[in-house]
Amino acid sequence: MQEKIIIHGGFFSESSDSEEVKVAKQNALANIVKEAFEFLKTHSAMDAAVYAVSLLEDCDLFNAGLGSQIQSDGKIRMSASIMDGESKKFSGVINIEDVKNPVFVAEKLMSFEDSVLSGPEALSFARQHGFSYFNPETSSRKQAYVKKLAESAGVGTVGCVALDRNGKLAAATSTGGKGFELPGRVSDSATVAGNYANDFAAISCTGVGEDIVRAALAAKIVTRVTDGLSLEDACNKSMQELKEFDGFAGVIGISSTGEIFKVDSHPFMVWASYSDTLEVFQ
Repeated sequence: MQEKIIIHGGFFSESSDSEEVKVAKQNALANIVKEAFEFLKTHSAMDAAVYAVSLLEDCDLFNAGLGSQIQSDGKIRMSASIMDGESKKFSGVINIEDVKNPVFVAEKLMSFEDSVLSGPEALSFARQHGFSYFNPETSSRKQAYVKKLAESAGVGTVGCVALDRNGKLAAATSTGGKGFELPGRVSDSATVAGNYANDFAAISCTGVGEDIVRAALAAKIVTRVTDGLSLEDACNKSMQELKEFDGFAGVIGISSTGEIFKVDSHPFMVWASYSDTLEVFQ
């Protein structure tokens, strides 16, 4: 089986992002997907998906990990999840604070029966397992918070879907939230609506979390592929249903047959994929 990988970095905002930022995101995504693809050659889809998302979390161009959005009370709370298509195990953290890579905490939880933790308990678990204090705030996010920049600036997440040489699929997704939200708000990223994988397909979503949850988007797409639809048809049918309530979302996915597909309800989801060749959003 030819290894394949696709990543996303949320949406490009025409209202707040310059052409310089667009080029920077293209370059970052190209470099990250190439590095993650090389990693995938010698690792499982699960390991590669986590690795790719950790690289995205470490890049302050994206709204996850370093550079996450600031909530209405001035704090940063992050969410992340992973799902192994072979074992069907799902793990995640919701609204965790003061860690560098939420996706690594989610990975640690894969070996526990209680595999999704939230808030202070998620942070306590992280500290008990060697995850030290880290402040993910950047000066640009602080300025955005202080000045209350355009609400569209906060729409975005990062994610990865990978297919390994053994035909196994995995997905990982991480977010810093939408910015200025009520404390305690739960995004889609650590739920099966935003991140889902099985033997047939794997999906990572970005966009407005509430819309993605309303549509049960990732799980719905994977279920449709499992029931016989192509990945493209499953994605397009599910995205069409978002129009009933003017939903805003983007999707990346890979099927067990090697089909890669991405689609969004906005023309500027930022993404990159690598299999035989590199592809990056334009």
